[in-house]
Amino acid sequence: MAFDLQYIGSMRPVFNLKALFSDTTEQFVTPAEPAGYDLVTIRFRTARNNVDNVWLVTKGKKISMTKFCSEDDFDYYSCEYQLENEILRYHFEVRTGTLVAYYDVRGLCHEPNDYYDIPIIPGFQTPDWAKGAVMYQIYVDRFCNGDRSNDVLTNEYFYIQEPVQKMQDWYQYPSAMDVREFYGGDLQGVIDKMDYLKDLGVEVIYFNPLFVSPSNHKYDIQDYDYIDPHFGKIVSDNGELLHPGQNENRLASRYIDRVTNKANLEASNELFAKVVQEAHRRGMKVILDGVFNHCGSFNKWLDRERIYENAKGYEPGAYVSNESPYRNYFDFRDETKWPYNPTYDGWWGHDTLPKLNYEGSKKLEEYVLNIGRKWVSAPYNADGWRLDVAADLGHSPEYNHYFWKEFRKAVKEANPNALILAEHYGCTRDWLQGDEWDTVMNYDAFMEPVTWFLTGMEKHSDDFREDLLGNAEAFWGAMRHHGANFSMPSWQVAMNELSNHDHSRFLTRTNHKVGRTGTLGPQAAEQGINVAVFMEGVVIQMTWIGAPTIYYGDEAGLCGFTDPDNRRTYPWNREDLQLINFHKDIIHLRNVNDELRRGSLCFVDAGYNYLAYGRFHKDGHCLILINNNDSDVEKEIDVWVIGTPKTGRMRTLIQTLDGGYTLGGPEYELHAGRLHITLPKTSATILKYDRHAPTVMEDAPINAQLKPEILTPEEEMRRKRRFIL
Repeated sequence: MAFDLQYIGSMRPVFNLKALFSDTTEQFVTPAEPAGYDLVTIRFRTARNNVDNVWLVTKGKKISMTKFCSEDDFDYYSCEYQLENEILRYHFEVRTGTLVAYYDVRGLCHEPNDYYDIPIIPGFQTPDWAKGAVMYQIYVDRFCNGDRSNDVLTNEYFYIQEPVQKMQDWYQYPSAMDVREFYGGDLQGVIDKMDYLKDLGVEVIYFNPLFVSPSNHKYDIQDYDYIDPHFGKIVSDNGELLHPGQNENRLASRYIDRVTNKANLEASNELFAKVVQEAHRRGMKVILDGVFNHCGSFNKWLDRERIYENAKGYEPGAYVSNESPYRNYFDFRDETKWPYNPTYDGWWGHDTLPKLNYEGSKKLEEYVLNIGRKWVSAPYNADGWRLDVAADLGHSPEYNHYFWKEFRKAVKEANPNALILAEHYGCTRDWLQGDEWDTVMNYDAFMEPVTWFLTGMEKHSDDFREDLLGNAEAFWGAMRHHGANFSMPSWQVAMNELSNHDHSRFLTRTNHKVGRTGTLGPQAAEQGINVAVFMEGVVIQMTWIGAPTIYYGDEAGLCGFTDPDNRRTYPWNREDLQLINFHKDIIHLRNVNDELRRGSLCFVDAGYNYLAYGRFHKDGHCLILINNNDSDVEKEIDVWVIGTPKTGRMRTLIQTLDGGYTLGGPEYELHAGRLHITLPKTSATILKYDRHAPTVMEDAPINAQLKPEILTPEEEMRRKRRFIL
């Protein structure tokens, strides 16, 4: 029989769609953050000897890519592209024989869609220190009381129809009207616990608002120029508390002295500068919360409470007089009501939250831009801003985009290495074009998909969706769709949270209870929780692209329904030590395996209550496996798609279990690039590829627990010593 050797030699294996991959990490785009008019090299991966042509497609044009190298079982194609000073969006077209495939931010797709084209934004850079950094959010009043002399006192002032209260029991649950109850946490307490944060592995501290304000949350700012002395220092403490029956804050002379006396204000600013110095000394950064959409009715510009009316060194507020220099900072609906005009516009109608009127006052605009500059400059040297309800700032989207462009210029000129991230619900694309915000609190492309998949709960615990619990298709669909709004510099610094001050704590969501503290009571937030599911969430958080952000106390087992119950005090001396050690260990693993911080993210496999994905770059390959089922599952997994050779071994870095976690564990041989593994119920596993895996855990941290059990402190120390030996 005659053979057509030329024909046989030209035959290719079946079109290997799983091998197709590209993104905009530095492995696939060089330079990863190009300037305008740079020449960039863009790369694409295929299976070896498997395709005929690869094209980069942009603006309707097809640019042929050339195979420049082969490694293991892959070919790599590249092309050079001369950038303009505008956003480049592109996808790939791959052809073998008569078969055609397309590839964009969704991965492999049947047909291209401009919305999902891959973006490169010339001239847009985000701070390297923030890329993949572990952040820690502190709600200061509830973290640690380091200075009892600055505590808010019962009857110190009147706030929302009642006198404020100093709480005597640190561990008492927040009440339904918690906003005027104070537990005493302050900046000295943060300094006192900074070594704890460093030991945990924290790289960035994000503070909820610190500026002078009458509430414990401080989103109703009274004075943007100064840190609240109740968080800072009180060196002058004259005057009286309100007497029973008094409800006018112009009579609250002790409060007035505390928050208007420049000696207290300057001392508090100095203490904040010390906080930043202490953080920087330990290699940590500090981010402030900027509330620029609205202020508070106590604010010195308005002075509805008449606190500043007779205080030395202050101009009259706009509520007090129409001759106030701040008159146009607010929008008054009735010009006939002065003095003491209550007809100003409130945010969502709340008279305690006066809406700032930027379009009506260029002076206000410049003032706030100066505030943006001030706190990231010497002597304070904060490292960035988180912007509250940032898209609501002005009266029109056009003004909002204009303002945030100006804000970015002001902040980056003062501190080029500062981070600007915003709170935003909904599509972020218009705000992340490289000239406004660096990134966002990542609700749509992290918190919500993770919460729905692992718990089936809405992020406020207001709904349970059984159809979304364990729904891997919905998880990946949400991640891909909303992730398309990020360029890589934005995605790498996105604030990936499981919990925060606006939503129920993740550990509480694991109990599937729908409700709030006012309907179910605070104890219900702690009942029926599933720590194993929480640890699965932490593993996803610590292995996803972005900046994993721990809400204070989550690492210690703190529970809580949505606010105010999510603002419980940190449980000092009542911590879940196993959870704390777990956070230390997985943060350490994240830090010593750089692919978990900066590598590409690749879909591997999915099923009901099951996820498999990889993080990889040229120097490391990790596989993350989530089994959210209440039974063991057996899987055959194509590991090679994360870029590994088809031979070698995968070693276990960490595995969470129903009852604890283990460091290290079995090694698995790859057979033709496939892994056979049994995943324990309600578990998360991180495996790392080695051509020749070591027999000891050389990079394992000293907190290693060899059994999934809760240890006494004494036994814990014995285990640590045993592991070291």
